Amino acid sequence: MKKIPRQHMPEQDPKERIHNFEEVALGFTAELAQLEAERCLNCPRPFCVEGCPVNIKIPNFIQLIKAGKFKEAVMKIKEDNFLPAICGRVCPQESQCEAKCVVGIKGEPVAIGRLERFVADWEYEHGVEVPELPPPNGHRVAIVGSGPAGISCSVDLAKMGYEVTIFEALHEPGGVLTYGIPPFRLPRKVLKNELEFVQKLGVKIVTDAVVGYLYTIDDLFKEGYEAVFIAVGAGTPRFMGIEGENLIGVYSASEFLTRINLMHAHEFPEYDTPIQLGKRVIVVGGGNVAMDAARTALRIGAGEVVVVYRRSRKEMPARLEEIGHAEEEGVKFEFLVNPVRFIGDENGWLRGVELIKMELGEPDESGRRRPVPIEGSNFIMDIDNAIIAIGQASQPIVAQTTPGLELNKRGYVIADEETGQTTREGVFAGGDIVTGAATVISAMGAGRKAAKAIHEYITKKN
Repeated sequence: MKKIPRQHMPEQDPKERIHNFEEVALGFTAELAQLEAERCLNCPRPFCVEGCPVNIKIPNFIQLIKAGKFKEAVMKIKEDNFLPAICGRVCPQESQCEAKCVVGIKGEPVAIGRLERFVADWEYEHGVEVPELPPPNGHRVAIVGSGPAGISCSVDLAKMGYEVTIFEALHEPGGVLTYGIPPFRLPRKVLKNELEFVQKLGVKIVTDAVVGYLYTIDDLFKEGYEAVFIAVGAGTPRFMGIEGENLIGVYSASEFLTRINLMHAHEFPEYDTPIQLGKRVIVVGGGNVAMDAARTALRIGAGEVVVVYRRSRKEMPARLEEIGHAEEEGVKFEFLVNPVRFIGDENGWLRGVELIKMELGEPDESGRRRPVPIEGSNFIMDIDNAIIAIGQASQPIVAQTTPGLELNKRGYVIADEETGQTTREGVFAGGDIVTGAATVISAMGAGRKAAKAIHEYITKKN
């Protein structure tokens, strides 16, 4: 039998895509999807399922694709994951399900994420089937945050007959999916379709509702909600704490991407939220957010974009695909350097950055080799803008206004790993507000666990 190579997904040409915000990856055709599905060995013990945080029945849906049963394939996925069009695009399959694929031992793993995306897109083209729901059970649950954890929790509860309301602080739902991920990686139409499906299940989404300011979790209990799930994410940007971070022209990645994605800054002057970038922009960091910021900066007119990372390329936490796309589009990389101060002019505008060279020492708690400054290696780089993408901290508003809710030393909500139960009765939490910044599918897994625990809590209580 001839060995089938991993199928390449068509993409926009780099020279064209840096001038638009259309999706880079164009998706499999039916023929490519079925050919890729042929590569699956349908293992008796599917290690790929163990690598998936929500344990999608991966070999089952791939065999259905192989047989041309695309509708059945997407329904099989939706037994465990109701956001396949999103997860197929943004989940790091290479470090989760595909990392466990047996085919990958001697070659490239089966393209599980791309197959998931294919059948999800096929369903939206041919009509989404909304499952039959049980009659209302008379119980109400409030969810704070409409990101991946909140959405997945709401779907499972709705399927059990609960009246579910999601409270979202911003004016559009979706959480980090809406404000954090650029359209060229996650098209707004795809996100809109997935959110509309959630609402067709009866889930109510209330926007512009900042729980902790407009009303507290105690207020929600008084309104008749029997349980609350906190899924507000980790949306507070981290800064470096160095001189000059308050200069004009220095952005956090959170602010930068939110203004682009949620406030349509890239569509100025139609939307009056401009971001003006100069000839040279640096992005500090090596994760997916840094890649998103760098690639976005190119698209809105930066003359040159340089990613500054204090470790080597090998230690970068960003997906290899995203790094590769950034390089194809012209993003430059400076490894083993780190900013020590930003330099401004007499009017407070950013004009340069002082960097120091680094070398790698012993591994730290992350398992990566710790960067160590090389004394006397400082140098100056002229820049017009800097985007800080070194991670995010917990969102503190809800916790600060909820008596009895305990936090760990990093400011994240303490919650049981299997149930999401917090130190406050009836209050559950999951996703980045518990774990710190993690993946979309991990947050969804936490939401599903919490939904089950909330059902058990309310059932026992009544």
